[in-house]
Amino acid sequence: MIRVLLVHEARLVRSVMAEWLRREPDLDVYGTTWHHAPGHALSVRPDVCAVDLDHADTDGHPPIDELLPSKNGAGLPRLLVLTTADRPGLLRRAIEAGALGYVDKKGSPDRLVHGIRRVAKGERFVDDSLGFGFLLAAEMPLTRRELSVLSLAAAGASVAEIAGDLHLSHGTVRNYMAAITRKTGARNRIDAIRISQTKGWL
Repeated sequence: MIRVLLVHEARLVRSVMAEWLRREPDLDVYGTTWHHAPGHALSVRPDVCAVDLDHADTDGHPPIDELLPSKNGAGLPRLLVLTTADRPGLLRRAIEAGALGYVDKKGSPDRLVHGIRRVAKGERFVDDSLGFGFLLAAEMPLTRRELSVLSLAAAGASVAEIAGDLHLSHGTVRNYMAAITRKTGARNRIDAIRISQTKGWL
C-alpha cells in the first residue's frame, strides 16, 4: 500500500479527491489542511505528500519545509504538487523544496494517480502541460526568500510583522524589499506586488 497525505484547504474538494483516490486498491489516503499537515506527516508517515500549492495558508506561502524537515535519509515522504503552468512562483518553491512530482490541476485525474505511483517509487513525474511554467520559473528573478517576503507584504503585513514571521531583522526585510523592487523593475513595494501577481510569481 502507498500511504498518501493529501493536503488541500478546501474541505469539499479535499474530501472528493480523497474518496476518488481511495478507489485505487493500492492507495491508503489521508486528507488534511496545511495547518494540520506537519502533524499528520509525523503520525501517518506517508510515502507521498500530494499538496495543492494554490491553496496554502492565508499569506499564500506554502509551508512545504514543515512537511519535509530534511531532504536526507530514508522514510521521509516524497513530495508531489498540484499546480498550473501560470503559477511559476509556486513551481519555483516546489522545485527548491525537492518535489519529485508535478501534476497539472487542469489535466485528467488519472494523471494524479499515475504521478503518485511514480513518485512513491522515487521516480520523477512531470505533466508535459507544465513545461511552459517551468520555463517561466527558471526565468523568475526572485529568490525563494524574496518570494516569502513579498507574499507576506502582498497579504498586508508590515515590515515588523514580516520580520517576526520569518525571523529576520527589520533592516534585512527592508533590504529584501529593496532588492525585490529593483529586480522586478518596480517603482515601489505596491508596484512590485502588482507586477509579481500579474506574472504569476505570487
